[in-house]
Amino acid sequence: MKKTISAAVALSVFAAPAIAANLENPLYMPKQGMGYSKTSAGVMYKVADDTEAMKLKQHDGATEFPIWRVQEELGYGILDNLEAYAKFGYTHDGDIDRKGMHLGRAGLKYRAIDTDTGWAWDLYADAQLGGVSPMSGSYAANGFTYDNYSNGRWGFHVGTQVGKAWSNFSMAGFVEVLRTFGNDNNEIDVTGYNVAEVGGLPMTMLGFKDQISVDLKSATEVNAGLKMFYQLDDRWSFGGGFTYKHHADNGVSGLASGLGEMPTAVAEQLATQMGYPAAAAPTVAATVQKQIVDGLLAKVADMNDGFDEYVLNLTAAYQLDDAMQVAVYGEYTFDDANKMSQNGTDVKAELGVRLNVQF
Repeated sequence: MKKTISAAVALSVFAAPAIAANLENPLYMPKQGMGYSKTSAGVMYKVADDTEAMKLKQHDGATEFPIWRVQEELGYGILDNLEAYAKFGYTHDGDIDRKGMHLGRAGLKYRAIDTDTGWAWDLYADAQLGGVSPMSGSYAANGFTYDNYSNGRWGFHVGTQVGKAWSNFSMAGFVEVLRTFGNDNNEIDVTGYNVAEVGGLPMTMLGFKDQISVDLKSATEVNAGLKMFYQLDDRWSFGGGFTYKHHADNGVSGLASGLGEMPTAVAEQLATQMGYPAAAAPTVAATVQKQIVDGLLAKVADMNDGFDEYVLNLTAAYQLDDAMQVAVYGEYTFDDANKMSQNGTDVKAELGVRLNVQF
């Protein structure tokens, strides 16, 4: 009887670290001097909804598939309760010719509480790396067309997670706030924008450069969710969760790029059309430019392009050996988008595979 009890205790001692070290476990944290990599590759299917922005582009109800997505997460244990991490993601959507980094974060996570009864409380903060590349796109009568997924803004996340581990089941809830800082890190092609108020003349004939930049406003966003994890045996584990993401409206506070001089012939033509003598052309040109800028800013001061996402996810993971694990994941997203958002969908689903490695 004593041998049986001793064997059971030994098995539980050896089994506990294996469960705790599972990279799919939301309570996982690398020990001091240990690192990990989580590499994901997935494909997304989307059907655009019928917001005003999508209707202007005649894209409402359109299907986008395949949308290719890759993501990399790296972490390193500075201490047993202090981790440095970085996350990067890239998306390519050929149907709308949009591609680029959609995720960039780097920071620290601190485990403030880690009890023998399985409770864990984490605090974390990281830099939002949206400013690594400028937001780029083009502006025309049917609105803005994005070339990439960057908003061009730097910022930071602060968040906290509280979780509880049982023998083979873990659960954690988290909330985080993102603050991004307004700047002019953007490149907007306006060669396709014609100004209706002056007879449909191209904007670039009125003293504006082919490419302009604007001063984007700062914004605050919130994410929150619940994660669950179940270790079936020493090889198989399963996970699931729900995440709420609030994406704030963007806004423009001013024109960052300078204005050029309107061609004399164009300025004189406008002066004549308005009933002024040719000598008034410089004044007319300055007035028209100001009216164009003011008109554009009135449209985009509050872009009304925010949206909320409600994400459901499931994972199934298989432990290949002590250091390597492969997981299959699926996500389905419900959303609610403001009228000028280009991120609202009727259908949004992603399926992919993830390779986890500890080192």
